Amino acid sequence: MAKKRKRSSDAAAAVEKPDEFAPQRPERTLFGFKEKPADDEEAEAEPASEGEEDAAAAAAAAAPFRNKEKVLVTCSRRINYRYRHLMQNVVSLLPHAKKDSKVESKQSKGNALNELLELRSCSSCLFFECRKQKDLYLWMVKSPGGPSVKFLVNAVHTMEELKLTGNHLKGSRPLITFSTNFDEQPHWQLVKEMLTQIFATPKDHRKAKPFHDHVFVFSIIDDHVWFRNYQISVPHNEIDKVDKGGLDKMTLVEVGPRFCLNPIKIFGGSFGGPTLYENPFYVSPNQIRALEKRKKAGKYAKKVKAKVRRKMHEMENTLEPDEFAELWKGED
Repeated sequence: MAKKRKRSSDAAAAVEKPDEFAPQRPERTLFGFKEKPADDEEAEAEPASEGEEDAAAAAAAAAPFRNKEKVLVTCSRRINYRYRHLMQNVVSLLPHAKKDSKVESKQSKGNALNELLELRSCSSCLFFECRKQKDLYLWMVKSPGGPSVKFLVNAVHTMEELKLTGNHLKGSRPLITFSTNFDEQPHWQLVKEMLTQIFATPKDHRKAKPFHDHVFVFSIIDDHVWFRNYQISVPHNEIDKVDKGGLDKMTLVEVGPRFCLNPIKIFGGSFGGPTLYENPFYVSPNQIRALEKRKKAGKYAKKVKAKVRRKMHEMENTLEPDEFAELWKGED
């Protein structure tokens, strides 16, 4: 049987080693881990005076603004396939967009969507609400303080349906243009600002590409907002190469999708609140369908009245018996 090895009872071996902690992990940014300089670490160790605190506050105020806009794009249940394809086209155009599962279209949808926006760390929302599998409404919301705009979406044409020849890089930053009549009335100015914040891709976004090769066009015609997406096509031949600032040889090719937004109401809060604006010319699709049914019912009523008039006319103007009707009966 092997003998046990004797352990040395040295005092040096009994001395415990000091605890060694891992160094603090540097702050992570979009460009990698940012290491703090030694001067900052020494400054953190020493308590700062009032003058140093004021200087730090001034430096923080002078720091450049960084756009952290994130848009949540979702829809209601029982949405039509065409409207679902339109939502997917909008998501593909916005690299800073986040998709989420469908939300039940009820009166409490505002509370559920506000909680969802907070959980997903989003500041804006595009909610496609489908009613009766026919009518599509678009909620454009800034969370949590509002405002929010409710639109009726008409003239929907998706990318797959149009089959246009335009094609731009996915995730590239768009140029956003507006017609001049956006600045004429206050409610159009508010809509313009919301469209700018939601559809403009933030600078240095991790999914965005630093190219401008397409244009978003928003124009107001007949109190409706019409959306178009065009590719900026530039010739790449050595002969037809475009110089800087030379826009003569550049062309616009439509990519899609197309849709038209009819504003209904503008609310002061997120998915509700005080009504800031209400469209006086808005007619709901239910009223339009009811009028069409009345017109069809009117046509049927006219046919029934015409039949009654014909019978009354025949009864009032009876034909006299023909004296020659039974002349040749006896010869058969």
